Amino acid sequence: MTVPIDKDYVAGLEKGLAIIEAFGLRHGPLTLSEAADITGHSRAAARRSMLTLQKLGYVESDGRYFRLAPRTLRLGHAYVTSNSLSKQVQPILESLSERTQESSSFAVQDNTDVVFVARAATRRSLSNGLGQGSRLPAHCAATGRVMLAALPAQEAELLLNRMQRQKLTPHTRTEIPALMALLDEVSALGYAISNEEIELGVRSIAIPIRDSTGKTVAAMSLVASTSRHSLESMIADLLPELGSARQRLGTFL
Repeated sequence: MTVPIDKDYVAGLEKGLAIIEAFGLRHGPLTLSEAADITGHSRAAARRSMLTLQKLGYVESDGRYFRLAPRTLRLGHAYVTSNSLSKQVQPILESLSERTQESSSFAVQDNTDVVFVARAATRRSLSNGLGQGSRLPAHCAATGRVMLAALPAQEAELLLNRMQRQKLTPHTRTEIPALMALLDEVSALGYAISNEEIELGVRSIAIPIRDSTGKTVAAMSLVASTSRHSLESMIADLLPELGSARQRLGTFL
């Protein structure tokens, strides 16, 4: 990470946070060398950051491998408890999922990903491991496409070029021209669909959530099995439900 020189900038804090984020990128324990490779820091800097985090109780080690300690959950919990919008949207999502019998999500953009800040599921909802705090690549998530479509075209293209744009399924669209054309379509239609592009047998539909100035600040989505909803029924049945939920949320924005 290249950061402009700023007398108020604490480089040591940046390095420590980068180490914590590195565990999320690898989804497992890390050696010091792996942490250094992921963060781009020297091994010595990674070691100092890791040992500091260990002394503070955020990291545990067996002598070779390091892993996040339960204390790190405090960081995510602090966001959830201090973010009023995520608390206000939760009952709206629960009502939406109860009406549709499909899982619903509320996501915000974080660089090249979207992050779920609230989520509701039903008994028959898909067990795809997604929950509050989960991330998906913006290029293939319906929520991500809604957020990208709200950006100026040049900014959206720059972000797409920075993404790895992994082909998660045979249906995942990864080419920049195709994605830019898709974003134009999303902008015109007012909703986005991801059709088996993240997981086979799963499709989702999302709409933008705007603040009082008209700026898109989040996205709300429903996800369903292809066996339960065709593309046509997603648009005919689920899209209006999303619209109703957005109207309820409007009083909080």
